[in-house]
Amino acid sequence: MQVSRGGYYEWRNRAQCPQKQRKASIVEAIKEIFVQSRETYGSPRITVELNHQGFTITQKTVSNYMREYGLRPKTAIKKGKKTTDSNHHQPIYPNLLKRDFHTDYPNKAWVADITYIWTREGWLYLASVMDLFSRKVIGWNISHRLTKELATTALHRAIRLQPPQEGLIHHSDRGSQYASHDYQAILREHGMLTSMSRKGDCYDNACIESFHATIEKDLLAHETYDTREEAKMSVWAYIACFYNEERTHSTIGYVSPNQFDRQYRQDQGGDTTASQKRGKQT
Repeated sequence: MQVSRGGYYEWRNRAQCPQKQRKASIVEAIKEIFVQSRETYGSPRITVELNHQGFTITQKTVSNYMREYGLRPKTAIKKGKKTTDSNHHQPIYPNLLKRDFHTDYPNKAWVADITYIWTREGWLYLASVMDLFSRKVIGWNISHRLTKELATTALHRAIRLQPPQEGLIHHSDRGSQYASHDYQAILREHGMLTSMSRKGDCYDNACIESFHATIEKDLLAHETYDTREEAKMSVWAYIACFYNEERTHSTIGYVSPNQFDRQYRQDQGGDTTASQKRGKQT
């Protein structure tokens, strides 16, 4: 049976049409996820989100589509500024965490660190406290002064949000803010154990260092703040509304810290204090 050239092309175009429609749907979904992530997600996270939405697609294909449509996640160039002053006469504590960053229930280990934010009015400093279980930032504070009060306020906020249990490991670097008498008194009052990184070893506190690198990449490297107040509002919104609530984390199965925490509470019947000793890792 002979088929005309026009008939062949008509048949081929009909066969290709569903494939084109599928690609168009996927590309539209990729763009939507990319924008919702504040242009921070690469192909691994977007692939997981697409799978959650019911698309069957490989990371390689997502990467190719992103390249084709010019969707490049944000990158950052870190500005140099020192925030750790370990030249002090306060006691230094051993490293109890020992790079064991995986915990099986909340309030088993917290990590803390300080980073900096540039504005046209001058520098700001961000002190953060993270629960390793959910990777949630549970306490933070922003100030134009690099003092012990910067760190103690962040710690108090973490304690109010997630009252710690006896024996919780609190890990930080050897900075004077964390080694100060006032900071250590708060830890002792709440039964927390002090753990500190070895001198000059940022990998001992990799998780909170990674969070500060993430906020630099996602936000700070792409913003120019005229005032300190503008920067404070921007960073608070990023942590509370985006990082904790929406930004997915590979370590906890590509869900957000708040989603992971809510799922744990639901699995434990809403009571995380009585069930923490049982624990659960998903």
